[in-house]
Amino acid sequence: MLLVVDNGSIYTKNLTDFLNKKNILFEKQVPHLLDIKSLENYDSVILSGRRKNEKKTNEINSKIVNYSIKNNIKLLGICYGAEILTLTLGGTIKKTLSLQKGNEKIKISKDNLISDNPLEVFESHGFEISKLPSVLVPLGESKNCKYEIIQYEKKPIFGTQFHPEMSQDGHDLIEKFCSL
Repeated sequence: MLLVVDNGSIYTKNLTDFLNKKNILFEKQVPHLLDIKSLENYDSVILSGRRKNEKKTNEINSKIVNYSIKNNIKLLGICYGAEILTLTLGGTIKKTLSLQKGNEKIKISKDNLISDNPLEVFESHGFEISKLPSVLVPLGESKNCKYEIIQYEKKPIFGTQFHPEMSQDGHDLIEKFCSL
């Protein structure tokens, strides 16, 4: 069963609508009501984007990241989800010079299990990953962002700086993640 952690993104409904359309079984929870012990009931997790920065939300999402790594639970971090994956493991993020919003082309730089062709995706973020920790591997980049897709080395733990729930190529990526 898939757990969708709703961190308050305005795009989470697009994600859950897509999962419903594809008949992918999932449960949606907000971080503040999530019992970390309940993660044992799921075989995969999607961390949504967020609207605002909250310390408690960051702490809970970091615990989810660490639990997923330790217990080999598949994880896909979307936008903020990729950023908290990076921060939890010792990387850094930075404020972008301007809000990144709109369509973007992603070039795949390394073979991986969730995307094998260039992608046309939707961006909507004011922060981005600036330095990856050594355990995260870059898989895709765009002209505006060096770390568009990342992966925890040799584990099905991924992050996307963009919002895959907002484009057809992104939907394909989500579907591949769910079928791993």
